[in-house]
Amino acid sequence: MTHGAQEPVESTAWDEYCGGGGAMKFLNAFQPVGLAILRVALAVVFIYHGYPKLVRADAGMREFFIQHGFPGYFVGLAGIVESIGGGLLLIGLFTRPAALLLAAEMGIAIWKVKMVHGVFAVNEYQFELALAAACVALATVGAGSFSVDHVMLGEGGGAKRRPAKSSRE
Repeated sequence: MTHGAQEPVESTAWDEYCGGGGAMKFLNAFQPVGLAILRVALAVVFIYHGYPKLVRADAGMREFFIQHGFPGYFVGLAGIVESIGGGLLLIGLFTRPAALLLAAEMGIAIWKVKMVHGVFAVNEYQFELALAAACVALATVGAGSFSVDHVMLGEGGGAKRRPAKSSRE
């Protein structure tokens, strides 16, 4: 056992690439932009799919819901969840609960509608799975700095921490 200075550990190319040496750390500055892009993209998709259910629900849509074991009025409920949830994601207001609700809706859609040929038929539910995963990611990290959550509530993954008071104060 030696007492003294430790030998420097060589960093590998992989360490450099992954940020161990700081090569990719510059991307951290773009996290608020990345979260805003994710929120806007999800909002566009959910509003695009929810708005027709809300304003143009016809007998065919209701029949589709009934065939899959839901009451017919769930068309309107899905339209409300997707449209209002998408709108909340768009502006970044109540992002975490809205994202969780939308992820749950996608989980139910996968379970009750899309997974008819089993879990290994991913091509049948890959779109809903990607939406659910993105919503779970938003729910866990928050809306980011470019959001109403951050401005009004001080949260959203970009809230600044207050410095700890020193013992001199």
